Amino acid sequence: MTIVEQNTPDAVPAETVPAYRLTGITKTYTQKGRVVQALKGVDVEIDAGDFVTIQGPTGGGKSTLLQLLGALDKPTEGHLMIGDTDLAQGSSADLERVRAREIGFVFQAFNLIPTLTAAENVDMGLEPLGLPRAERDVRVTDALERVGLAERADHRPGELSGGQQQRVAIARAIAKRPRVLLADEPTGNLDESMRDDILAVLEELNAEGLTLIVVTHDSAVAHRARRRLRLDKGTIRDITR
Repeated sequence: MTIVEQNTPDAVPAETVPAYRLTGITKTYTQKGRVVQALKGVDVEIDAGDFVTIQGPTGGGKSTLLQLLGALDKPTEGHLMIGDTDLAQGSSADLERVRAREIGFVFQAFNLIPTLTAAENVDMGLEPLGLPRAERDVRVTDALERVGLAERADHRPGELSGGQQQRVAIARAIAKRPRVLLADEPTGNLDESMRDDILAVLEELNAEGLTLIVVTHDSAVAHRARRRLRLDKGTIRDITR
């Protein structure tokens, strides 16, 4: 099935459409002959431009939820809206398009290619967009400037600190100019000083309007968010207060 974008006079104005709306999201796996229900009827809405953290024990469903939010997988049941499109109803090609254009990813392990420079690593994230070379160059330069690494564009990952490598990973994610940035333990491999440095970068991007969703075990990270969610045994609750 092809995702159909709503574009009618009666459609909700773009500025009022949440970044995500999850309704009755269930995800079931079969593992070693037994059925595992990773998510159980999750209902949650995330506002556009919000900064949300997701916490919870290992095995509680955080990775599964992040895969669904990132259009890397589809729920077994329910509706998963990003803006006004339902990822639960999309084809593989639809989900690939959304991943390429609307969602940026940052991971704990950086996932940089060691033989490429910082600029080349950022450029790799733009390949699926089919942009002209000149436009790609502009976006790479802009992204590295926004994370404070313009002067390190020609350095390879081995020549950068852990915090600088994570900045390159963030630049790669934002170069495509997504509507959402998903971060999975983005400070997990960093010391306290580097952690705060990366959080400052993420908060600045969020202040500019980028929706930020961070999975973390670090309470110091979680308490920087405007909204905190906890996912345990496949169910979610708001623990902001």
